[in-house]
Amino acid sequence: MIRTALVVDDEPQIRALLSAYLARDGFLVREAGTGADALHQAGLEPRPDVVLLDVGLPDLDGLEVLRRLRRERNLPVVMVSARAEEGDILMGLAAGADDYVTKPFRPREVAARVAAVLRRAEPGREPATGPTGTEALSFPGLSIDRSRREVRRGHTLRPLSALQFDLLWTLAEQPGRVFTREQLLRRVWGYSHVGDERVVDVHVRSLRRALDDDASAPQVVGTVRGVGYKFLPRTNGQP
Repeated sequence: MIRTALVVDDEPQIRALLSAYLARDGFLVREAGTGADALHQAGLEPRPDVVLLDVGLPDLDGLEVLRRLRRERNLPVVMVSARAEEGDILMGLAAGADDYVTKPFRPREVAARVAAVLRRAEPGREPATGPTGTEALSFPGLSIDRSRREVRRGHTLRPLSALQFDLLWTLAEQPGRVFTREQLLRRVWGYSHVGDERVVDVHVRSLRRALDDDASAPQVVGTVRGVGYKFLPRTNGQP
């Protein structure tokens, strides 16, 4: 099945570069240079399977385009932006982006991110099973249901993105195990090569925010300085 990608950027050279790489991977590619055109193109048949979206557009802000796309259709969106501060990346993820790539970028890495996002968006897809092969995990104040892809903190359902859920599940299935950033990129993002490891840090912060997990005194995801992250091994016998 041929998939369709919509590339949205006000710079023709960047649109052409991304389009060329996506076309090599078998995508039918459409382009838009403004937010208004992006919304129009997104409504045309065939509908895009993934959108690569710049933040700094000349009319509508890319984040507003993302919000409008999200209202009408839950399709994968990868932000591609020169706004590289951590706050900008977190804002993009909070607005609903499935991934965020900063400029300048390597086109092959963007293509890999797109492929990984589409894999996570496959209907019925579940995170890769680790050693337990279980469908649900339960810890004090936190439950994770793999079959429903639901996470509850206490009795409150916490909506997570597909990537946030996969990241949490990967860590929680082996409590106390330290995962390096490279291992998480391969297991959660599905990269066959090492990408920008900073993306792991940003998504961990995003996950902590979604779970109200205080980074200064985390109860869910712990940081191992200079190495990576681990799920904090609390048991039902702990307070």
